[in-house]
Amino acid sequence: MREKLFFLSLLFVMTLMGSLEARPMNAVKDSCVIEVYAQGLPAGKIKLVGVYGDQNFLADSTVVDGSGHFSLRRKSPLASGFYYFLMPNGKNFAVLIDDHEQFFTLRTDAKDFVGTMKVEGCLNTELLYRNFQFQAVQDAELNQLANTLKTAPLASAEYRQAKERQEVLVVERKKHLEELYKTYPNSFFTKFKIAGQNPDIIEYRKANGDIDTVRQVASYRGRFWDGVDFSDERLLRTPVISNKLRRYVKEMIPQHPDSLIAVVDPFIRKVLPYKPYFKYFSNWIALQYENTKTTVMDGEAVYVHIINQFFTPELAFWDKPENLEKLRKHAWEMEASLMGRKGPDVVAKNQFGQDKRLYDIQSPLIVVFMFSPTCEHCQKEAAEVERIYRKWKDKGVDFYGIAVNTTDSEWKNFVKEQNFTFTNVFDPTNRAIYAKYYVDITPEMYLLNKDRIIVAKNLHANQLEQMFEKELKKMK
Repeated sequence: MREKLFFLSLLFVMTLMGSLEARPMNAVKDSCVIEVYAQGLPAGKIKLVGVYGDQNFLADSTVVDGSGHFSLRRKSPLASGFYYFLMPNGKNFAVLIDDHEQFFTLRTDAKDFVGTMKVEGCLNTELLYRNFQFQAVQDAELNQLANTLKTAPLASAEYRQAKERQEVLVVERKKHLEELYKTYPNSFFTKFKIAGQNPDIIEYRKANGDIDTVRQVASYRGRFWDGVDFSDERLLRTPVISNKLRRYVKEMIPQHPDSLIAVVDPFIRKVLPYKPYFKYFSNWIALQYENTKTTVMDGEAVYVHIINQFFTPELAFWDKPENLEKLRKHAWEMEASLMGRKGPDVVAKNQFGQDKRLYDIQSPLIVVFMFSPTCEHCQKEAAEVERIYRKWKDKGVDFYGIAVNTTDSEWKNFVKEQNFTFTNVFDPTNRAIYAKYYVDITPEMYLLNKDRIIVAKNLHANQLEQMFEKELKKMK
């Protein structure tokens, strides 16, 4: 039996050795080799950093020797996209590669990576540096002209000459790019650069001759994405898409929930057929207006809208149904307390065991003040809240305090210590306020007008009096 086992073991080893001998030593070939010769680059670790949307990630790493040479070798190819090599001295230089450009060489000088860059075997990186080098020649003069335009009088000859020269350089830059586009129409570089260009500004004028800025902005915004091919996922692996998206949402749309929803909803629907873009755009925009992450008054309305409309099992292909359910529940909990909606009524017991109804308050304005006794910010604002209440209680303002994340004794002690004289309630079961007035960070303050519509939220104590004056003035 022992001899038989030995024979089988020997047979297995011989078979394995035979298979190894039959397989060439280089059978597993490199799928990506990038050679870099950078004169004057100090020895150390090199990081290859990739881009996806607005995130950077470590794609690979290698080591540069004392002569400035390093080689990046990979068994799997790099995804098409924009990458940059991060040097030991903190400097970096970029490459733009397509999936078929996995073997190439770069030669440069560490004193001027861009100006001295020579590329062999990667057309898209070659075009990238051809463009970089052209722009570098212009940039010094353009910066000087920009300073002149800032300081010279508008009617001066100096200003006029600087403006004319600036326009000439801009035309030359456009011509340079157009020649590259025409020569290499199907290159990744061409797609990348066209996507990053801004549309021309079209001047629209009113009947009296004044510039119609509203129409001008709407026209510019409507053409802003014309150069982007949403069927090309490679662009998401460059900075161009995230830069455009941030500018489009944050700078070109008034930061008001209604205005934002009116623009971003059809914008997201436009990219529904292009799944990578739909996933990225819907997630990115929703996160910008998630509670605690937005400074826009009631930015949560944008978040709720996007979750309700696009984070469904039918559309949100990237997540599990159970995760989407939690997300949608979170949005539902916030929905009742969005601005412009009628503030929900609340009934809970005060510190004396009496039921106190929010809607029983007769004052034109009500502040719903949600606090936690252990919250440091609540402790700091408590005295100011009580002071404001006493000052305004005879001027048409009342307060309704709701304790959260506490215990009965802790809450009662806090109310007594802070000498609160306005209505205070607490429901240990949380049923009295669940899905009514959303709170994630205490203190949280909502302002209800005479019709009990939520007119302000996420307020600090130092903002209350200004809001009171504004709302009471409306009533007059």
